[in-house]
Amino acid sequence: MAWQWFHRLGSPRWFYEKTTPWLPWLATLSIALIVTAAVWGLAFAPADFKQGNSYRIIYIHVPAAFLALAGYYIMAISGAVGLIWKMKLPFMVMKSAAPIGALLTFVSLVTGSIWGKPTWGTWWEWDARITSMLILFFLYLGMIALQQAFQHRDTADKASAVLALVGMVNIPIIYKSVDWWNTLHQPATIKFTSKSSIDPSMLYPLLTMVIGFYVFYALVLLLNTRVEILRRENRTQWVNDLISTTNKRA
Repeated sequence: MAWQWFHRLGSPRWFYEKTTPWLPWLATLSIALIVTAAVWGLAFAPADFKQGNSYRIIYIHVPAAFLALAGYYIMAISGAVGLIWKMKLPFMVMKSAAPIGALLTFVSLVTGSIWGKPTWGTWWEWDARITSMLILFFLYLGMIALQQAFQHRDTADKASAVLALVGMVNIPIIYKSVDWWNTLHQPATIKFTSKSSIDPSMLYPLLTMVIGFYVFYALVLLLNTRVEILRRENRTQWVNDLISTTNKRA
């Protein structure tokens, strides 16, 4: 039963049809969470006793960094599933995740730089955490470039999947960089195995924003994947029927 469900999940048509009703719910939930967290964090959370109001960029920086890392796992695992079980849909998810991850990593780097100027007195430092995040950004760009570098889609998918899997070695380095090396970057703000270093009045809106970003990521990934499905399946009968039905409604 589980194996049958797994193979059904790998069907582009099944995935497209099943995710259609999810979209408005994910959109509504993500907007509600992000707006609530933004108002809560920017207007009601207290100023930090050392950094003042400059710390409030944390409500963008931390969620973007979280999703940049989690998104890479999604991309690499999708590539592995595509390679091992030779399914089409995981490769579509992998390709769709790359530009989202690149954008989130870029946002993380930019907001970190903006935050670093008043905190460290410099826009950029070749710090272990920052440098490893920059490598992550280049890995995402490499994934996007590989998808465009090959004429044959199967070759591009397999090459991209291999790069994604090799690049996974960078993820634990990012996570542990502040512990392994003496860096300017502060240790983890949110801790799951011990007490977090941030006051609850600042933590709760941050957690709300992180959840909102995760929901928004799921929404954008679904939308990107659905577009990729239509692009790759454009010669199939079910896509032609879908287009005809949409045109009749319009």
